Amino acid sequence: MAERPQNLIASVTPTSLQLSDDAGREAELPLPPDQFYLSVAPFVEATHECAFHSLTTCRGELRSREISVSVVDSSSGEVLEEGTRTTHDNGFVGFWLPRGITAELTCTLEDYTGTASISTQAEDDLTCLTSLQLT
Repeated sequence: MAERPQNLIASVTPTSLQLSDDAGREAELPLPPDQFYLSVAPFVEATHECAFHSLTTCRGELRSREISVSVVDSSSGEVLEEGTRTTHDNGFVGFWLPRGITAELTCTLEDYTGTASISTQAEDDLTCLTSLQLT
């Protein structure tokens, strides 16, 4: 977090990475057409509302924590992600997922678990999931 520039804003939409700085310059880079980026900040006590992940300003509660994760395609039952991941120092863990799916995401930290339905189908689907409470 300390190394992130204060004058740069970077956010992820379902279709692109958008960059801007305090001088008003803007750039947009398309995401791969067959992949979707989802950033997840599981939490126990505190969260914030977000729809499109801000790489430079979003912060989650569980920073640098080891969690177990699984992402299972709701239609086929295929396991898309499974294993242990460590949240970044901003409290988020990111996933590159196939476009056009709905899935169940489960995160576990010690004795706390939470599950959320996710979608990569629409142009307004969330790229920042901050509502996954572990209970």
